[in-house]
Amino acid sequence: MRKTEKFSDAFRDLETRDDADIIAAILDAQANGIAAVRGAGPALAAAAGAAAECLRQNPAGRIVYGGAGTSARLGVQDGVELVPTFGWPTERLAYLIAGGPDALTRTAEGAEDDAEQAQADVNSLSVGPGDVCVFLSASGVTPYAVTACQAARAAGALTIGIANNPDTSLLQAAEHSIVLETGPEPIGGSTRMTAGTAQKVTLNLISTLMMIRMGRVYGGMMVDVIASSDKLRERALRIVVEAAKVDEDAARAALAACDQAVKPAILVARGLTLDDANTLLEANDGDLRHALATLQGES
Repeated sequence: MRKTEKFSDAFRDLETRDDADIIAAILDAQANGIAAVRGAGPALAAAAGAAAECLRQNPAGRIVYGGAGTSARLGVQDGVELVPTFGWPTERLAYLIAGGPDALTRTAEGAEDDAEQAQADVNSLSVGPGDVCVFLSASGVTPYAVTACQAARAAGALTIGIANNPDTSLLQAAEHSIVLETGPEPIGGSTRMTAGTAQKVTLNLISTLMMIRMGRVYGGMMVDVIASSDKLRERALRIVVEAAKVDEDAARAALAACDQAVKPAILVARGLTLDDANTLLEANDGDLRHALATLQGES
């Protein structure tokens, strides 16, 4: 039996405990999930590095998340948040969801067994070379996730498989496999808990490392942030102040000149014209640190 489906003796009396003890027991299980992610660090770093390189080499390449149930929902959450945080283009995101988009808000448990639909969904998205596909399955044997991964890899995409049981078919199907050995759940088989926590943390790490390696972070700041709200406009202002070492008035003027785009605004605040700022960024593949190093080397 897969470990994520086992009933743990440690939780046999869970419902008889007082509230504080139940919370503590579940929290301890979550901590074990985080420890499992740490153990997968080398595999995670290798997968993220390969993914970043693939996307750098393929300017139209997409990040595609696939799975069923909780795993699919976690993938969608991770993907959607790349847009405002890192300025990742919406058109470079796609999702393979067992049961379709409705399954994000309604249970569609039987859809996870539909391998034929998985193949059809991969074909419909025209997954192929240049795409990075991240598939998640707590069990590691979910037919939808496994078949979609096999189909995506056969089509030439770079595939990453994340599962909470070792030696499973999803891990075998993927080019890069990440096993998160989170063990039995506090409530047997409820992988929305410890397994889900570990998957969420893993997705955070993979996508963030990818964005860092593609030059979308500078000095621990989200320099590709899309300033689409008052909060984010304020954040963009603070980033320009910090990175360009100017006052708020200068930062605000630079952002206005750059249509609120932070990277060129930092360079404009440092004295460049907008055209020169964009040219310098383009010459450095959008990497602000490299652009600033070039600028300093010329001064």
